Amino acid sequence: MPGVPVRGTMARMAYDEVLAQRVREIVGGDPDVTERKMFGGLGFMFGGSMGVAAASRGALMVRVDPEESEALTARAGVERMEMKGRSMAGWLLVDQSVLEGDAALEEWVERGADFARSLPPKE
Repeated sequence: MPGVPVRGTMARMAYDEVLAQRVREIVGGDPDVTERKMFGGLGFMFGGSMGVAAASRGALMVRVDPEESEALTARAGVERMEMKGRSMAGWLLVDQSVLEGDAALEEWVERGADFARSLPPKE
């Protein structure tokens, strides 16, 4: 079914606009943040590197330190992304149920933003 996350893979469908707006409210006003459509979602770039993306059905794609992937996926509602059938360390999919509260969403957005900002700036 289009737009339904299946084992960490996003089928093609528009991103969740409500989630995107919630992310904008968290990062709003930061001149270092840009938005770009990618991976079938809306990516939020920090210094040119993607930190988080609003996916479909309220899921959030979060970029983290690959060495933290295993520990983070032990949390309920968090799994590694699969791209072209391959599990991607450092790329997580956080289920909508985890993101219901603003504090939880802010935690994941900050985690993705911090990692993206730790990467060399892109021109």
